[in-house]
Amino acid sequence: MNTLATPLLDRRGFLKLSALAGGSLVLGFYLSSARRMLGADVVKADAKMAGGEFAPDAFIRISPDGAVTIFSARPEIGQGIKTSLPMVVAEELEVAWPTVNVITAPFGAAFGSQSAGGSTSTPNSYLIMRRAGATARTMLVEAAAQTWSVPASECYAKEGAVFHRSSDKKLTYGELTAKASTLPVPDEKSVQLKDPKDFKLLGTRVGGVDNPKIVTGQPLFGIDHTVPGMLYAAYEKCPVFGGKVVSANLDHVKSLPGVKDAFVIDQTLGGVTGLVPGVAIVADSTWSAFSARRQLQVQWDEGSFANSSWADFAEQAKQMAQGSGLHETRRDGEPDKALAGAAKTLEATYSYPFISHTNLEPQNCTVSVEPDRVQIWAPTQNPGKVHKAVAELLGIPEEKISLTITRIGGGFGRRLDADYALEAAAISKKAGAPVKLTWTREDDLQHDHYRPGGFHFLKGGVDADGKLSVWKSQHVAFGSNLGGDDFPARFVPNYVLQTGTLENNIPMGPWRAPGSCTYAWVICSFLDELAHAARRDPVAFNLDVLGTRNIVPASGPRGRPYNAARMRAVVKKVAEMSGWGQKLPRGQGQGLGYYFSHQGYIAEVANVTVDQDGTLHVNKVFAAVDVGSQIVNMSGAENQVQGAIVDGLGAAWFQELDIQKGRIVQGNFHEYPMIRIADAPQVEIDFAKTDYPPTGLGEPALPPLAPAVCNAIFAATGKRIRALPISRTDLSWS
Repeated sequence: MNTLATPLLDRRGFLKLSALAGGSLVLGFYLSSARRMLGADVVKADAKMAGGEFAPDAFIRISPDGAVTIFSARPEIGQGIKTSLPMVVAEELEVAWPTVNVITAPFGAAFGSQSAGGSTSTPNSYLIMRRAGATARTMLVEAAAQTWSVPASECYAKEGAVFHRSSDKKLTYGELTAKASTLPVPDEKSVQLKDPKDFKLLGTRVGGVDNPKIVTGQPLFGIDHTVPGMLYAAYEKCPVFGGKVVSANLDHVKSLPGVKDAFVIDQTLGGVTGLVPGVAIVADSTWSAFSARRQLQVQWDEGSFANSSWADFAEQAKQMAQGSGLHETRRDGEPDKALAGAAKTLEATYSYPFISHTNLEPQNCTVSVEPDRVQIWAPTQNPGKVHKAVAELLGIPEEKISLTITRIGGGFGRRLDADYALEAAAISKKAGAPVKLTWTREDDLQHDHYRPGGFHFLKGGVDADGKLSVWKSQHVAFGSNLGGDDFPARFVPNYVLQTGTLENNIPMGPWRAPGSCTYAWVICSFLDELAHAARRDPVAFNLDVLGTRNIVPASGPRGRPYNAARMRAVVKKVAEMSGWGQKLPRGQGQGLGYYFSHQGYIAEVANVTVDQDGTLHVNKVFAAVDVGSQIVNMSGAENQVQGAIVDGLGAAWFQELDIQKGRIVQGNFHEYPMIRIADAPQVEIDFAKTDYPPTGLGEPALPPLAPAVCNAIFAATGKRIRALPISRTDLSWS
């Protein structure tokens, strides 16, 4: 998810999209790039104002009856952004939250970036949303001032109305919309944002705007969507990634009950993470399509990776580390000399498997390809990518494609890609009808874009004072590698990192806190090993590693900022919260994990118990969280930290995908267990309020969990977890 573009807040403005004949005030916010994209369409929209035509590409709509509608532009995937970002607008707009109606925005250039991933929605939109609300408030105050023939400075807004300070005159927003719609949009420099100390809504606990519809089973998700005349589709792909169709028993499948057609799709786009060859079945129901698929027989050309396996990859990684197959990414000091002179040295190999996103809602998409237009209804985290990819696939201009973003039943990075939408578009075009494509759980597991597995070969040493003096790391990956400035680089005087990539054809993609979700486990676990080797308390040892510098500054290609002071603060705080250092009976232990991920500084301590028979209980997790100056929705923030901890625990404890003969072995949850309620720990959270811009929370709380638990297991049992999942390790007492 780090690959997402971050829009620079360099030049902004507001567009008064329409002044309805009925007097509504409609404001849309746009980045300068969005206005360039709109071009002549902006002029056309302005021209339509006089005719009273409503332009829906707007963040805020205030009707003459006082109704306030706020459009939520970014996809809702359970991270709460459909609630939290409109809360920011409502705070600055000065309207009571219960009176606000929140609607998912259509896909359109006027909203700028509409993607959701990498915990970027809040940091990229917070200031934009504040200015949107404040600008509308400013215009409403000015409208009241002109109505009363008084200076605007004598007026103030509160709970959906404007008041005159000295006379107590009052006009509701509804009464002011007609006047406000005639005013010019003020320059942003003249718009005064609220002082955060005056916030009344932000920082409180607010339930999700869709919660009533979710608990009553109303259709919100992509998998719920239907259109008239729609057919239902299933799509069979080669079990070996990159394989192609040779032949299939299409005539037999076409004769089965409910089946309307069956055909081969041989068009490709976007490699193994895009549209790949397969056999489509379209029917009068999902059940008919799935039932017919069970009788489908396909002969495949499995390609050049048909004999690859996890065991082979593991052996290749070992040989690369022992030979000369790695590239030196960073070197500081004299690591070899420092290792030879260290008071104590350690060597360890860590590995972790491929795992799946396992969204609760399987991949799905509804597409209607017509001669003059294409309509898409997609649960996508990246609507811009879907829009562009479908246009390229079908060879039609993007302006002929409309896209509706549905609510998403889990994304975690999986729905940043467009493969399921491309499949639905290709099938709809060939079927000549609207098509709803639905994946099975087996499709989701065996054709995911996986979190990559990886191998780390580590050597480290401590000096006579018990401080970290040298770190040598070899990282063999399937995709991207550790970077030259990833922690603990820049914090160790003698450091070397070598990296290499295994040749493979496995589809991979961002999985919640990509990179960090595995690197944190390896790095914090090995730091814990070195702390114990030095016979030092792990908290004290790690605080020494972080040092006394406040910030490691940006400095060229190795210069990603890392605020060590913020990290030290959360490590100290979580130690205090958890009662770190208390003497515990045998079989109980505490472990520390911390990591800088997606602009968040988070440290966690896990309290675990391991029974004599090896049964693991993760009793409680403490989390100290620094994501800046403002928690937008406390309920949502708590939900994200708790959810990340539970998600991270399930992944570390239970989940792995095996590769044999070029394919994923596991097919459903009986072979790929998920964490159960009984295994979920208590979670205690402390949110620091620091003087930094607010950042996202969907991901940064996950990476520290695995090392915290594994280090606690070591404290409880003396057994070190160096291969995930934890369930591989026999934890029974000797």
